[in-house]
Amino acid sequence: MAQWKILITDKFTENGIEALSAAAEVEYQPGMTAGDVLASIPKFDALIVRGRTKVTADVFAAASNLKVVGRAGVGVDNIDLASAQSHHVTIVNSPTATTTAVAEHTLALMLALTKSVSRADAAMKSGRWTKKQLMGSELSGKVLGIIGLGNIGSAVAQRATALGMTVIGFDPLIADADVRNRGVDPVALDELYARADVISFHVPLNPSTRNMIDGQAIAHMKRGVYLVCTARGGVIDETALHSALESGQVAGAALDVYAQEPPGLTALVAHPNVIATPHIAAQTQEAQARASADIADEILAALRDEPLRWKIV
Repeated sequence: MAQWKILITDKFTENGIEALSAAAEVEYQPGMTAGDVLASIPKFDALIVRGRTKVTADVFAAASNLKVVGRAGVGVDNIDLASAQSHHVTIVNSPTATTTAVAEHTLALMLALTKSVSRADAAMKSGRWTKKQLMGSELSGKVLGIIGLGNIGSAVAQRATALGMTVIGFDPLIADADVRNRGVDPVALDELYARADVISFHVPLNPSTRNMIDGQAIAHMKRGVYLVCTARGGVIDETALHSALESGQVAGAALDVYAQEPPGLTALVAHPNVIATPHIAAQTQEAQARASADIADEILAALRDEPLRWKIV
C-alpha cells in the first residue's frame, strides 16, 4: 500500500487524524506559519487546511508532490484555485458538515438582535435594571429575506419558517422551482430589499459578491431592517453599514465575519446596535468532528483515485 504523506496545518479533530493515520503518514502542525508551510510542502502528497492557512500560488509552485488539498469547511477563498488547476492539484471541501451549526448560529444572532439580548446582559452585569429602556420585536409574522440558498441558507429558511416567519429568497444560481422546494418564495433582489424585515446572507466571497451590500443596496431596503451575516467578511461594505446604522436605515446588525479578521475594536464592532461574534458560527464540537471525518474521507479517496463527493477543481 502506498505510504502517502499528509500535512495538516490548522485545527483538526482526533477522529479525522485517526482515519488518515490508518492509511498514511500524518504530520499535524496546527498554527504553522506561511513560511514553514512553503518550506515543508514539497514532501507532502496532501494538505489539509481550514480558513487560517493561505494556500497561495507560491505554495502550489513549491509543492512538487502535492496531489490534493482539503478544506475542512465550506469556503475555499483562502485557496488559489487557478494555481491549483494549473498545477493539476485536486481541491475538495466538506460543504455539509457545518450546515446545522451555522444555521443555528444565524438564528441565535437573529433572536439576540431583535430581543436586545446582549444589551440586556451587559446592563445586568453592570448592576443596571434597564427593563423600561429595552423593547424587542417578534420574529413571528416578520419577513426574512435570504440571499444565497445553498445548504446553509436553506437550513436557515427551514428554521425560520418554524418560528412563523415568511421566508423569501434570492439566488441566481438556483431555479425558482428548486427555491420553492426549499420552502422559500423566490423573488428579485430589489423585491427582497423592499419587503424583508430581516436579511441574512449566505453567499461565498467572490468578485460578484464583494461589497454587494453597499450604500446603494442599503438605501433600497426597508427602513429599520435588521442584517445578519454569517457568510464571509467583505460581502457587506462595513463603512456603508456603519453609516446606515447611524442614520437608522438599518436598525441593527449581527456579524460573525469581517472584511479583516480579527477586525479589532472598530466603530462598527463597537456600535451599540451591532452584535459581533468572532467567526464562531461553525465552531461546534459536532460540526468540527463531521468536517474532519468528511475531509479525511475525501483526501483518501483523492489519493486512491476514487470518486469524490465534493471536488471543487
